[in-house]
Amino acid sequence: MEIDTPVNPGVTLDELLAAKETRARRQQAWLARYGQPVISLSLVTPGPVKDSVRYRNAFAVAVQACDQLLWQHRWPWLAREVFHAHTGPTALWSVAHPASEIKALCVALEQTHPLGRLWDFDIHCPQAGQVGRASLDRPGRRCLLCDEPAHACARSRRHPLEEVVGRVEKMIDDWFARD
Repeated sequence: MEIDTPVNPGVTLDELLAAKETRARRQQAWLARYGQPVISLSLVTPGPVKDSVRYRNAFAVAVQACDQLLWQHRWPWLAREVFHAHTGPTALWSVAHPASEIKALCVALEQTHPLGRLWDFDIHCPQAGQVGRASLDRPGRRCLLCDEPAHACARSRRHPLEEVVGRVEKMIDDWFARD
């Protein structure tokens, strides 16, 4: 079943770069203000359209999953904020817990939740900077369409954009159409 949802016009590279800089400034400000690790959540949204009803709904599931993860583990958060922009939604949490443990469980969410492949949890530590998958001996992300490393397929544009976007939209539609 295909569901068309209204979308905002695509964003330019300059707008994406400006949004990335804004997100990095927010992360640094939160690290300085709270002195605790910061979870930064965004969506994997290939193509020029970064904001749509479909993407906002998938993002809301990610925010809820992260909130639930923090609650289940009784990890206190000092601040939480969700931002919606035409360049895509983002969220930040400042969490009073070791960054490596936060990253490990966020990676597990990305790998086990049916929408997790579309979520990008970055963990920033006041002392060590960004905590990556490699620091936890975790493999990099795989392509949405094949089993190759995602960065290799993206860089080489191995798959037509329409196929990649179609796969993302199908994943989201399948999640919301489940029983």
